[in-house]
Amino acid sequence: MDIGWLNIFFDANFDATLVAAILAFATIVTLGLPYLERNALSTRMKSVSERREELRAKHHAQLKQRGGLRGVAPSEFMKKTVDNLKLSKILESEGTRDKLVQAGHRGQAAYVTFLFFRLVMPFIVFFAALFYLFLVLHLKWTGLEKFGAALGAGLLGFFLPDVFVNNLIQKRQTSIMRAFPDALDLLLICVESGMSTEAAFTRVASEIGTQSVDLAEELALTTAELSYLPERRIAFDNLAKRCGHSGVKAVAAALNQAEKYGTPLGQALRVTAQENREMRMQEAEKKAAALPAKLTVPMIVFFLPCLFVVILGPAVIRIMHTFHH
Repeated sequence: MDIGWLNIFFDANFDATLVAAILAFATIVTLGLPYLERNALSTRMKSVSERREELRAKHHAQLKQRGGLRGVAPSEFMKKTVDNLKLSKILESEGTRDKLVQAGHRGQAAYVTFLFFRLVMPFIVFFAALFYLFLVLHLKWTGLEKFGAALGAGLLGFFLPDVFVNNLIQKRQTSIMRAFPDALDLLLICVESGMSTEAAFTRVASEIGTQSVDLAEELALTTAELSYLPERRIAFDNLAKRCGHSGVKAVAAALNQAEKYGTPLGQALRVTAQENREMRMQEAEKKAAALPAKLTVPMIVFFLPCLFVVILGPAVIRIMHTFHH
């Protein structure tokens, strides 16, 4: 076997050149890898920043759109109807404005629209019920009975705007409370990093919009109120009143206490954030515990008949076959 080529490894010049090449390659790799990693890190940070700016722009567009809808003046016909009939004195109930604010509709436009529909909905439902009872359904009722049923439906129509607003309030509170513990954590980080309360609220409002636009809007409004209201306590109380949830009220009380007695704001936020997380978990456990009771009726109506057919069907068929023969 020719192994002369192995003699090259015993050449001193070749060995020196090989070692120098390895050391040069290692030096280049050692010096070049940090720059490659730095470029990769900068690329990832740039992509994250672009994504954040995209989400922020989307959030601001949503806020602008929602604010624009709320800022639209009521139609002239609605306004004249409400003013001429003085519906604000006749149909306004206690807490109407507060409920509209909790539903996310502020300003005179929402108030006028609500009163107008509280006036017209009984008539709409009444005539719709008359049409349905007399022309669509062929019930063996007398005309007086059908008229009485339509009148009862019209009376129920008076409460339809309240039902609609209550549904909006419930959906909005659900959206707010899902993101509220995370917002408190972000607020805690901002406060403990040395930011002022107004700057912390502004920062959290710009970041939390990806989870809940409603909460971001409320925090932004609180920031505006903190800047011009004579007392900061009023801004926190208004936040609790607009959200209408016990968790937000507890946070507002803690913030007021921290402002009044000078207690550490970070500790209050940490405790309230934990309480809100526990409250959210309790709500989930409550829904999970109520699930078996809610499934009872569907199981009786839909599952048990099918189960009886599968189990007893062959026996019934066999019995019928036996008696037939």
